[in-house]
Amino acid sequence: MTQPITSKVYKRRQYFIDKDFQSGFILKFLGVVAAGSGLTVILLYLFSLHSTTVAFVNARVTVMTTADFLVPILLQTMAVVTVLVSLGAAVVMVFVSHKIAGPLYRFKQTFRELGNGNFTNQVRLRKGDQLHEVASDFNQMITALRNQIHAIDAALTDVRSAMEAIGEYNVEDNKRKHFLELRQKVQELERAASFFKT
Repeated sequence: MTQPITSKVYKRRQYFIDKDFQSGFILKFLGVVAAGSGLTVILLYLFSLHSTTVAFVNARVTVMTTADFLVPILLQTMAVVTVLVSLGAAVVMVFVSHKIAGPLYRFKQTFRELGNGNFTNQVRLRKGDQLHEVASDFNQMITALRNQIHAIDAALTDVRSAMEAIGEYNVEDNKRKHFLELRQKVQELERAASFFKT
């Protein structure tokens, strides 16, 4: 008995596309979270420095500055909050940075292709990715350059056809040298234009 064929959908599990960029992005964001927590503790300490608080410590009534009373509690609370917020922020930032690093990776690949003369590709981004407007402008530029390359190819073909129609031996002797130089230049241009894939 044969089993039915089921197709499995594989989801991408590579969350770090550009580890240096994404790690730096996340660490900078977490640094801001930690700095905000530290600044909160320092400001609360400074604002409560000139007031006193009556507290029960080990079943005894104690009078102390509000800062001395609050700082241990604040430090513990801010440490827990900072760790929890940092963990949540790190997870969110992995996904947010993925939506930036992915398009940057695709741009880099397209740049390499263009550098190799391949104008057949365009930047394609996923629905939730960032930089869609930049990709659209970039793709328009590639299309415009591709059209210009086609125009150059067409002009070279026209020049070659005209030169073949004239023929080397139909040119006056005193102009034949210039005709042959022109043919050589056209061949050089055709070789240079053949580098581009459109």
